[in-house]
Amino acid sequence: FRFNTSFLPCLGYGNLSPSTVAGRIFCILFALFGIPLNLVLLNEIGQLMLLGVQHCAHRLEEVFHWQKKASLLIKTCALVTGLLLFLLLPPLLFSDKEGWSYEEGFYYSFVTLSTIGFGDYVIGMNPDRTYPGWYKNVISLWILFGMAWLALVIKFCINFLE
Repeated sequence: FRFNTSFLPCLGYGNLSPSTVAGRIFCILFALFGIPLNLVLLNEIGQLMLLGVQHCAHRLEEVFHWQKKASLLIKTCALVTGLLLFLLLPPLLFSDKEGWSYEEGFYYSFVTLSTIGFGDYVIGMNPDRTYPGWYKNVISLWILFGMAWLALVIKFCINFLE
């Protein structure tokens, strides 16, 4: 699961890699199908998030008879919620579990969710630390949903600029 969440979104931290010829061939074949499927999955998650935001805006319009205000309010709430869940709060967890500063955790969050993935910071790799069993799986889910959220934010920015 962890390999898939760093490999298929093209993060490529460099800490997980195949060491045999057969493993490398498998990765190539897996990527040919897995990367497009991952993009479809991220798009679908982003569309579900957008659908939720639009549904909330529609309900506000019906209840309060707001038109543009409801849409702006809901989009702002979705942006702030996403900022908290995906960029501002996770560095606190990383500070606790990894021993990083808040700035290092924020940097890791942005670099990971934007798929830059330099590999200078990777979670769960410090041999001097003990990590809970749930940690890497939760971070993998955070990456999946965070990438979908960030793609949605980028899509909003593109629509605004156009």
